[in-house]
Amino acid sequence: MKKKIKQFLSYVLRHHPELIDLTLDENGWANVDELITKSKRDSYQGFTFEELDEIVETNDKKRFIFNEDKTRIRASQGHSIDINLDLIPQQPPAFLYHGTAQNNVESILEKGIEKRNRQHVHLSIDKETATNVGMRHGKPIILTISTGKMFEDGIEFYLSENEVWLTDFVEAKYISR
Repeated sequence: MKKKIKQFLSYVLRHHPELIDLTLDENGWANVDELITKSKRDSYQGFTFEELDEIVETNDKKRFIFNEDKTRIRASQGHSIDINLDLIPQQPPAFLYHGTAQNNVESILEKGIEKRNRQHVHLSIDKETATNVGMRHGKPIILTISTGKMFEDGIEFYLSENEVWLTDFVEAKYISR
């Protein structure tokens, strides 16, 4: 059941709040009471505050966060809808990693990494995390990104609240296999 709730939260808070007629503010925050009430619509079973709290606190990827008094919730990153996470540009480590599937590698090495329908390209601090990301799409391939060089070249990076590095685009010249 928790897996279904997490999937539902990702879908609604990151991509389609209109599915349950949920209102997000410009920073992606939703009212927790409204989310719980509206999650019980249609055929979806809904969840309690206690279940929601447990998911936020125990999610290993920290995909969701509450505000200080737990009256509002949002996704940490990964949105395809236009919101402002109020992220501050930061200097990344010299190298970060991107996990992808084997069938994407040729295109990435030629065209770079695009954000596509998301707000940012997601990069991982370690190869293990990148491997887990890449496994979702098939046989994982880990690409090394020269983020230090990108930063020197004036490209901005952000660190999400759940420690995922974000940027707008990674040119092929910064990528190695």
